[in-house]
Amino acid sequence: MTCGDGLETLLNDPQDPHDPYETTETHVERLLGRALNSFDLPDSTVERLETALAHSSALHSSHHSATLHRTTHRHTYLLADGTALSLWELVHNSGRDGGRQHEVYAEEAEARLAASRLPTCLDPGWGAERATGPDFDEDADLELLSALLSRPIPTQPRTYVPDNSADHARRVLRRAENADRPGEETARRLRVAFAHHITQAFGRQCAVENGRDAGFTLYEHAFLLLDGGEMSLWEVEHTATPDGRHMCEVYEDEGAAREAMEHRARVR
Repeated sequence: MTCGDGLETLLNDPQDPHDPYETTETHVERLLGRALNSFDLPDSTVERLETALAHSSALHSSHHSATLHRTTHRHTYLLADGTALSLWELVHNSGRDGGRQHEVYAEEAEARLAASRLPTCLDPGWGAERATGPDFDEDADLELLSALLSRPIPTQPRTYVPDNSADHARRVLRRAENADRPGEETARRLRVAFAHHITQAFGRQCAVENGRDAGFTLYEHAFLLLDGGEMSLWEVEHTATPDGRHMCEVYEDEGAAREAMEHRARVR
């Protein structure tokens, strides 16, 4: 794959190497090194990648508007045991500085979900103009956010997907940075999850400290357990951090998750 598909790799890799025939080991290191969320990959996937012998990269999909650029790339690796493994890389420019950001996922569905979370277009000057314009009103903005946070999630039928759900739960819990995140008891119960369903419950941009723009998104990760029970994790993703970086918080209760978002939005 590496030699025979060298030109394809060069043309379709989102960060072109100087050498189109670079070793597969170097390619893996480069891919994981530039991905913001490489730590979120399953340990078993990373271990299998260590045995990769050859690779090929191809553009899977792309979306371009006046300001937003988004592409998804499929990287396929031939492993020492004769099997193949694919990673899905999402590349976009929706970061704070408009620079290119990379994310990597073990499943195509996860990459599609991540892509769906990105805005459909960007306005680089929107935050600054809003913060200094004559109609800017932080209190009114916070009141609107509070009203939206208090709205219940519309009832939607759940379609549980049996897709390594216990590992999905482990990764959701692992990326939580809040001190009051669910503990070992919750993690133990979720080890027997065999299907899950993800719902976006809330999403909004809001002015926070000094009029800086921050994004808030709330997801419900619902799990079906082997005993027939159901259990949910509520994940808050936001950029209301001092340096504007992306942060994840996880709660067992929807109310606690919404209170956390409102608190983050009100921090000056």
